[in-house]
Amino acid sequence: MATLRLQKLGRLVLPMIIAGAVSVPFAHAGSVRVIQEVKHDVSLPLRDMAKMVQVPTHPNREIELRSHAVIRQLPGEDTAVQREVLPDVSTINLLNFDGQAADSVAPPDTEGAVGGNQYVQWVNLRYNVYDKTTGALVLGPVLGNAFWSGFGGTCQTSNSGDPIVVYDKAAQRWFVSQPVFTTPYMYCIAVSTSSDATGSYNRYAFATTPANDFPDYPKWAVWPDAYYSSVNEFIGNSHDGVGVCAADRASMLAGNKATLQCFNVPSPNFGFLPSDVDGNTPPPAGSPNYYISLGSDTSHLNMWAFHVDWNNPANSTFSGPKAIRVPNYTLICVNGPDENRSCIPQPSPGEKLASIPNRMMYRFAYRNFGDHESLVAAHTVKPGNGSTAVAAVRWYEIQNPKAPVVAQAGTVQHASISVWLPGIAMDKNGDIALGVSAASPTVDPSVAYLGRTPSDPKNKMESPKTVVVGTGVQQNTSNRWGDYSAMQIDPADDCTFWFTTEYIKTSGSFRWSTRINSFKFKNCQ
Repeated sequence: MATLRLQKLGRLVLPMIIAGAVSVPFAHAGSVRVIQEVKHDVSLPLRDMAKMVQVPTHPNREIELRSHAVIRQLPGEDTAVQREVLPDVSTINLLNFDGQAADSVAPPDTEGAVGGNQYVQWVNLRYNVYDKTTGALVLGPVLGNAFWSGFGGTCQTSNSGDPIVVYDKAAQRWFVSQPVFTTPYMYCIAVSTSSDATGSYNRYAFATTPANDFPDYPKWAVWPDAYYSSVNEFIGNSHDGVGVCAADRASMLAGNKATLQCFNVPSPNFGFLPSDVDGNTPPPAGSPNYYISLGSDTSHLNMWAFHVDWNNPANSTFSGPKAIRVPNYTLICVNGPDENRSCIPQPSPGEKLASIPNRMMYRFAYRNFGDHESLVAAHTVKPGNGSTAVAAVRWYEIQNPKAPVVAQAGTVQHASISVWLPGIAMDKNGDIALGVSAASPTVDPSVAYLGRTPSDPKNKMESPKTVVVGTGVQQNTSNRWGDYSAMQIDPADDCTFWFTTEYIKTSGSFRWSTRINSFKFKNCQ
């Protein structure tokens, strides 16, 4: 089997054009919506509930990705393309094993998080719990809605997909969420009562408000004062803006009655990500949660701030955007009738794969270093000159979120292989890891990662390492590729990265596989 050097991913590239926030007055997103819970309870242990929900065989189906952002392409070359070749990424590889395989739904929306002793991976319909030391399967595969077995209502009976699983590092608890995509639409949330992912959960159901708002593409993040989320809201096929919500973290951890506080940010805004805390140092007291999105043109990102007041919701605010100037990038796959699809080539007879070019990729990872705050983010773009590949990845480190500035940024690309669907995070030393999918007309869909240390030249990534080389191509799966991947940091050492995403092992329709990989930089002890 040929190794996927990605020719060192073309030995990634980018100069140093860094700029700060554009002075744009903040606006407020209207009045807060307080959503009361439909119900809450405490579950049986998950290891027992899993036995109550059989894993059936479903006909193949695609989960639709609705609508897209309208972003104005500005003229000019991407000046952030990295053309320098650095040595191989200086990491130690740890575990590397297959996760959940195809479950009849595409794309898999591969999600994963790491806790004290376990790793939980959740694709659209099923999840598994692994021993994080050995990779051994502890529980699974289990249907996603088993978290709400015996709960009643559509949280129990529906298994819609679009899951999120995160580990609340400060509380040492698991947070899981899955929406209900049939009426009545719901947000279903479960927070573990211990650090054991197979134990019991405090479970909650909240109805969407307005009730006819379809909650598409939800993302959740942990912050000291709340669990924060974003969804793209639709009424029918019409985009109704972005819904951002804060869930009462303290009440959920205690298993008490809880509320959501939500705002609607009207169209054409799209694809927000809330900031998710990594590390042992929380944000400064009273800090709002920060949201990121692509800007209205290709030279800006937008940042928003959500301040929640649980004692007086009238004081809660969601304000923005602050426009952050970035090196101009080039949009990918914008000339066809559907900007999300039929774009990235793979070997024949494989179909072209979706690029998801119109939104920032999960997660928006936050870290407080004491003397500064850093957030990292990434999205898919078009390569600059010198590449025949279709897709590349733009990444950012943003500092000082109250007055945000891009501390560094870069576009990583290969001469002929597309890289896309990034996941990014930063360890306690300031090392950054970036996981990607990779494919070309001669390379089956595969997985790789690259990264940088603080001693590397600014704006530069070291050359990539292969996680797994694909041995098949995707066919007749509506061109879909995972809507997101997951790069997380192990709370035990604050050094070890865990990355999971999909690849193709066996050619065919709805036959994706997933991979789970852990690694850390050699200088992080």
